[in-house]
Amino acid sequence: MPGVLIALAVLVGLGILVFFAFVSLYNGLVRGRNKVDASWAQIEVQLKRRHDLIPNLVETCKGYMKHEREVLENIARARSGLLSGNPAEAAQANAQLNAGLRSLMAVVENYPELKADENFHKLHEELTQTENAISHARQDYNAAVLQYNNQTQMIPSNIVAAMFNFKPREFFEVEAPEERKAVQVKF
Repeated sequence: MPGVLIALAVLVGLGILVFFAFVSLYNGLVRGRNKVDASWAQIEVQLKRRHDLIPNLVETCKGYMKHEREVLENIARARSGLLSGNPAEAAQANAQLNAGLRSLMAVVENYPELKADENFHKLHEELTQTENAISHARQDYNAAVLQYNNQTQMIPSNIVAAMFNFKPREFFEVEAPEERKAVQVKF
C-alpha cells in the first residue's frame, strides 16, 4: 500500500510539473506575440509621424518647384500606403516613399532659394530624425519577430504554439535593392 501512495504522489507531482511547464511555455509565447505587436506599433507611430510630415514638406517645396509636379505626386501616392497595418505592404510603401524622397532631394539641388528656406531645413531635420527612429523601430521589431518565431518553431514550445495557433510573423524587410545602398543627399 505505501508503494502505491508513493507512485501516486510521484504521478501527481509529475502532472503538476508538466502543467507548470505548459503554462510557462504558453505565457512565453503570449509574451513574445505581444512584444512583436508592441514593436510593430512603434513602427506605425514613426510611419504616422513621417506620413504627417510629408504634406508639409511637399507644400514647402511646391511654391519653388511648380514644374516638378510628378515627383511630388509620387511622394503623395507612396505616403498613402504607409499605414496599411501589414508589414509587407508598409515595407513596399516605405520603399516607394524612399525613392520619391530621394528624387525630391535631387530636385532640390536645382533650387538654391529652397535649400536656404528655414521651413525646408526644419522639415528636413524632422524627416531625418523620423527616418532614424523608423530604422531603430524596425530593428526592434525584427528582433522581436526573430525571438517569437524561434519560440513558435523550437521544441518544446512549438508544440504549445501549434496547439493554440501561434503563427510565425513576417519581418519588416527591405524589398527594393536601391534601399540597401547608402542614400546620398547633397545640398
